[in-house]
Amino acid sequence: MAGRAKNRQVTMNDIHIEIDKTDVAPHDEEMNENRQVMSNGPEIESHSPNEFQMLHLNLKKEDTLDQRQEELTMEEPDKVLTDPMTKNHRVVDIGLQETEPTTTKTVNDIIADPSPIIGYADEPLLPLVEACAPLTDIIENLLFYVELALNETSEQPPDHLTIDESAAIRLYTIEWEGSRNSLYSKLNRALKSVDRENLRPYFRYLKLLLTALVKLPCVPPVTIWRGVTKNMSAQFPPGTRVTWWSFSSCTCSLPVLENNMYLGNTGNRTLYSVEAINGRAIQAHSHFVNEDELLLLPGTEMIVQSQFSPASDLYIIHLKQVVPNEVLLDPPFEGI
Repeated sequence: MAGRAKNRQVTMNDIHIEIDKTDVAPHDEEMNENRQVMSNGPEIESHSPNEFQMLHLNLKKEDTLDQRQEELTMEEPDKVLTDPMTKNHRVVDIGLQETEPTTTKTVNDIIADPSPIIGYADEPLLPLVEACAPLTDIIENLLFYVELALNETSEQPPDHLTIDESAAIRLYTIEWEGSRNSLYSKLNRALKSVDRENLRPYFRYLKLLLTALVKLPCVPPVTIWRGVTKNMSAQFPPGTRVTWWSFSSCTCSLPVLENNMYLGNTGNRTLYSVEAINGRAIQAHSHFVNEDELLLLPGTEMIVQSQFSPASDLYIIHLKQVVPNEVLLDPPFEGI
């Protein structure tokens, strides 16, 4: 992708807004990021939604997909200029520490369920630098990566996105030194937190990011894949209705997950096979320009169709995206 002809220097002097600082707990209490409800004989429509519905899917009531969670070690700030940003950790959840349910009824019996994602849409649509201003005390070296994302963004981004909208997606895909420090990692932990106040500092960035994502065309219904380096089969009995609250990165290429850089071929692994209906292809706006990544929006729902174990340490769970019964993610702007 063609870079910017002239590098943009990003400093706090570029930010001319008042920042409402909200304290965020440094360590979210461990919680199951899935919301699961047993469904007796779920009826799943097989027809594809029309274009108008596709825009509403995750935003209103028609998406469902996997989870994304990241755990990495904190690195020293002076290492930021080395380039660890050559591996995309987002397609595989590494080292998940989820509470496994002990009942087949509902996870809500055990762990509180996050409330719908609302409020962020009321924020103004700002340039990327200003949208990230409330996060500079939360995310290490953020301005460095904001500048990197802007410099990698074309003067004329595809899909009719603005430079700031395209750069917002690109910023989301960048791996920090120590991926747990990455913007996507911290944002997704906040999205999965029961305390919605943890999400408030991200509202302005969410407004810009989701405005960009809903402008991308929905990929036609397709089976996509995501991996977890853990046995998750106990949490996904057939018939269970599941909500995933974070953004979810997936791939259409199963061999990608078999690469040792991702899921590998040994150890406990779970593969999610998802019948998705509204994934967004973000390759044209990604830091990883050679990876065919599909992104699923927060608040997606699906029903577990089946699961099987072709090997002693490999579990495959078949999921089908469905329409949520309530609005779980407000649309970023009216008219969609």
